[in-house]
Amino acid sequence: MKSQQELAIESAHTLRRAGYLVYFAGGAVRDQLLGKEPKDYDLATSATPEQIKALFPHSDAVGEHFGVIIVKGHGQIIEIATFRTDGSYKDGRRPEHVEFSTPQEDAQRRDFTINGLFQDPFSGEIHDFVGAQADLKEQVIRAIGEPEERFQEDALRLLRAIRFAVVTEFEIETTTLSAIQSCSHLLSKISPERIRDEFSKIITAPDRARGLDLLTTTGLAREFLPELYDLQGCKQPPQWHPEGDVYVHTQIALSLLDSPSLHLALSVLLHDIGKPATQSWDPECERFRFNGHDKVGAEMAERILRRLRYSNQTITDVSWMVSRHMKFMHVQEMRTSKLKRFMAAETFAMELELHRVDCESSNGFRDNYDFLLRRREEYANEPLIPTPLISGKDLMAKFNLPSGPKIGEILRAVQNEQLEGRLVDKSGAFDFIQERFSL
Repeated sequence: MKSQQELAIESAHTLRRAGYLVYFAGGAVRDQLLGKEPKDYDLATSATPEQIKALFPHSDAVGEHFGVIIVKGHGQIIEIATFRTDGSYKDGRRPEHVEFSTPQEDAQRRDFTINGLFQDPFSGEIHDFVGAQADLKEQVIRAIGEPEERFQEDALRLLRAIRFAVVTEFEIETTTLSAIQSCSHLLSKISPERIRDEFSKIITAPDRARGLDLLTTTGLAREFLPELYDLQGCKQPPQWHPEGDVYVHTQIALSLLDSPSLHLALSVLLHDIGKPATQSWDPECERFRFNGHDKVGAEMAERILRRLRYSNQTITDVSWMVSRHMKFMHVQEMRTSKLKRFMAAETFAMELELHRVDCESSNGFRDNYDFLLRRREEYANEPLIPTPLISGKDLMAKFNLPSGPKIGEILRAVQNEQLEGRLVDKSGAFDFIQERFSL
């Protein structure tokens, strides 16, 4: 299978042979100049959509109204867009109409300078009409033209600015940052799904902790995750949390993750989201308590993620991890059978990482984490939950038991003994049942 880059170069050859001007555009050019492997290759051309379709008869014209044609080949997809200028954005997302134009004019309609670059796909020559190369050198994110106008055209650009800042680890230029703050309310026009997709990229980016700060200080988080602000100023016992309030703890924990999955990043972000709602003062111990914050936090996490239209699997996994994160305090006290069941959860590897950053961002105690690492190594050569020694049918046949809750109770007791290593075969299981349940 050929790469997307090869499809893009083949398509560029087709356009060039037909006499049209064609460039690589946007992110592919930016990433190359940053020394990164581009993820997507887009082409910009002087050919109109009708002319592009004539050259690529199996193309998809779904974006033709906006001058964009989808070209497929070799199992890959690229976008070919006609150089254009945009009309007004009445819906705060897409222009009402477009007019075909020149590369210079096309660059001016784009969001940020670092995305406004063009490159000749054959000579490699860079065409920079917006000062992008200087901004790449200075490592800044700068809106093209008047920042407020760019954000009023499409308010999702507010989040895109944050995303590009934390992915590239660049700073946002002062005027652009000020415009994000003044335009933050415009984010309310954007669908939860589009917000979710940008937010997911921010929270898993290398500089995600700064991303969280940018979301809160600009006011953008108020439009889709206002619960974050309740974490700020929510005091914790200094003997357990010398780092500061719940917000600071959460931010540090996020920063300690190494290339996290989305589910892990979200669970760390939301693991203490229930603390403000459960905060109480214990006069006897003279400290704040957060009784039940794991349960309340799991319920809040589910509501938040559902509001942002995350998948059912994401909601299930994250709320489950939030609900269990305090159980790690007691793992050394668990019987072997209970511990093995605890460790057998599909999300356990992520939960273990959540526990690590939870501790390292507060008191630094690793006793339970190290204990679990040892147990994981100890149990590595056998299934945590082995094949059951007996089944419900075995019980009904052997002891003439009717179907019902008693069957489940007995099976659970047998599995506990099996997990503890005290039962290893069916015969021993039957003997245990006869003695324990007087059958």
